[in-house]
Amino acid sequence: MASTVPFSPAKVQMLQATNCHGHAPFGSCFAVPRTGPRPRSVAVRVSSEQEAAAAVRAPSGRSIEECEADAVAGRFPAPAAFVRPKAPDGTPEIRPLDMPKRPRRNRRSPALRAAFQETTISPANLVLPLFIHEGEEDAPIGAMPGCFRLGWQHGLLDEVYKARDVGVNSFVLFPKVPDALKSPTGVEAYNDNGLVPRTIRLLKDKFPDIIVYTDVALDPYSSDGHDGIVREDGVILNDETVYQLCKQAVSQARAGADVVSPSDMMDGRVGAIRSALDAEGFNDVSIMSYTAKYASSFYGPFREALDSNPRFGDKKTYQMNPANYREALLETAADEAEGADILLVKPGLPYLDIIRLLRDNSALPIAAYQVSGEYSMIKAGGALNMIDEEKVMMESLMCLRRAGADVILTYFARQAAAVLCGMGSAAK
Repeated sequence: MASTVPFSPAKVQMLQATNCHGHAPFGSCFAVPRTGPRPRSVAVRVSSEQEAAAAVRAPSGRSIEECEADAVAGRFPAPAAFVRPKAPDGTPEIRPLDMPKRPRRNRRSPALRAAFQETTISPANLVLPLFIHEGEEDAPIGAMPGCFRLGWQHGLLDEVYKARDVGVNSFVLFPKVPDALKSPTGVEAYNDNGLVPRTIRLLKDKFPDIIVYTDVALDPYSSDGHDGIVREDGVILNDETVYQLCKQAVSQARAGADVVSPSDMMDGRVGAIRSALDAEGFNDVSIMSYTAKYASSFYGPFREALDSNPRFGDKKTYQMNPANYREALLETAADEAEGADILLVKPGLPYLDIIRLLRDNSALPIAAYQVSGEYSMIKAGGALNMIDEEKVMMESLMCLRRAGADVILTYFARQAAAVLCGMGSAAK
C-alpha cells in the first residue's frame, strides 16, 4: 500500500537544485526551476514492497520468488559442452609449459589492456608551438607540411581557436622578425611593442584563460643568427647575453606571458631571469628552462621557419654535445638551484634516456620538445605511405610521456588532440 512522506521547503529546494542524476548541476543536465510560490510541503508517493515486487517481473510474467525457486531446485537447462577453439592443421601437440606467470593474460582483450595501461595522454599534456610574423597572410613552411607562419592578427587567432576546440590550451610563440629589425645585440628582443609582446596582449585579450609560453633567446633578433651576442673573434658572450635575456623576459612578462622559456643555454641565465622578474613584481611568472638542449641536427626545418640559421659557425659552444648523458645532471642541478619551475629536454624522441634521467632526478615537471625534424620525418613517411602517420604520431607522443614528460611541445598538438577527442585526423 502506498504512503506519503512530507518534505520541508528546504528539502524541496535541494531536490530542485539537483540534476536528473541526483547530483549538483554539471554540464547541460540542470534541473528546471519551478515558477510561482512554493508549497509549504510536498507529498512524495512511496510504493509498498508488494507493489515494487509486482512491478519487477520477468518477460514471462513470473515473479522473482518463482525464479529463485527454480534456481534452488536446479530447474535450468544443462550448460553447453565446452569446446576449445581449434588450432590450425599442423600445429604440434605439446605439453603446456609449466608457467605460473604469463604476462599475456593481461593483454588478451581491449578492455583488459585499457584497464592496465600505465601511461596516458590527453590534450592537457600538449603545448602547440606557433610561428608568427608581421604579415596578414599565413605563409606555408615548406619543410613542415601543415605548419605556417601565421599572421599575428588573424591566422594566429584562428589557429588558437581551433586548438582550443579540441582541448589544447597551451601555446608557445616563435617570431619571424624582419631582417631590418635584427642587430648584433638583438635589441628588438625587448621592444615592448615588438611582435611577441603585441601578440601576447592580443591573445590574452581574446583568450584570457590560455597559457602563453614564450621563447627567451636572441637568435630570432640577431643579425648573426646566434642565441647570444657574438664577439669579433666568434666567441659567444655569456654574461652580456644574459643581461639582454633578462630584459627580454621582463618585457614578455609585462605583456602577459605566463611562462618564459630561456632556450639560449647561457650559463646562469635562469637565476638572473628569476631575479629580474621578481624585481619587477612578476613573482608568479614561471620559468621553463631548456635544461638539456642538444646541438642537434633535428632543428633544420625550424630554422627555415624563422630564417634564423647562424650566419657562421654552429652552436656547439653553448648547446650540449649529443654524446653526453651525465652532463644533463649538471644542468639540472644548476637550473633547480637557480629557480626553474619546469625542466625541458630538446629534442624529444632521440633523447628519451635524458627525459628519464631528469624525471628520476628531479621533482620538477619535465617537458619534452618534439622538434621540427621529428615532425617532418613523420609527415614525410606518412605522405609516402611508408608509415601510418596517425598511429606513429600517437605512438611517438606516448613514448615521450612514458619516458617521463609531463608536457610535450609538439607541432602535432592540434592533430593529436583531435584524435584523442575521437575526431581522427579530420582536424589536421
